[in-house]
Amino acid sequence: MLLEGQVAVVTGSGRGIGRAMARRFAAEGATVVVASRTATEVEGVAAEIAKHGGRAAWLAADVSREADCARIVSTARERFGGVHILVNNAGFYGPVKPIEEITPQEWDEVVAVHLRAAFLLMRLVLPEMYARGSGSILNISSISAKAAFTWGSPYAAAKAGMLGLTRVAAAEAARKGVRVNALCPGPVTETRMSKDLGRVLAERMGVTPEKQLAGFLEGSCRAGRRRRTRWPPLRFSWFPARRARLLGRL
Repeated sequence: MLLEGQVAVVTGSGRGIGRAMARRFAAEGATVVVASRTATEVEGVAAEIAKHGGRAAWLAADVSREADCARIVSTARERFGGVHILVNNAGFYGPVKPIEEITPQEWDEVVAVHLRAAFLLMRLVLPEMYARGSGSILNISSISAKAAFTWGSPYAAAKAGMLGLTRVAAAEAARKGVRVNALCPGPVTETRMSKDLGRVLAERMGVTPEKQLAGFLEGSCRAGRRRRTRWPPLRFSWFPARRARLLGRL
């Protein structure tokens, strides 16, 4: 199996893309540490993995807290001996408002979960990966980092920051045997975040959720075609959760 003997930490893995990645990694032989703020969700994912013959540990953690990031990594090391793969997937959309209506607290909360958490976890696992001479870090960014969508500036800024962090980390880590990549998914319509966002946007726009979704998908596809990246550390993907495939290759 592709990931036999590897230990993967996947944040935000209670549902959606994170859950799909955790299950796929386990199916490819990885031992998976699943973490999110909702204990019942990650406990369920770990049980699913075990039911299909895989190995997993779960813990409830808020990645915006430095202590919780340290606890995630220490759990992987104490239970399974180390971290070979880190997936920074945890996140939420945040306020659906124009910039002038967003409070500093709302801004900070979004940036903390996406950008600051990715930094905190990367700085914890990189020394171990450097010492081993191998490892893989995958940061889940977004098409919002590469195109303009109204009423989501904290999310867009945090995701764009993750791309900058990825580029620098990839340049630093490559000569030490560690791969650092980013994915920029478009809308993943079956996730709770996309459904909640669509409902709020439809209300603000005064249209039906179906019309809002159709317009958003069309705009996202156009943005993706116009803005395909030229930087090797980055990957642009349309990424339904049920079709997550072998991201440990990155």
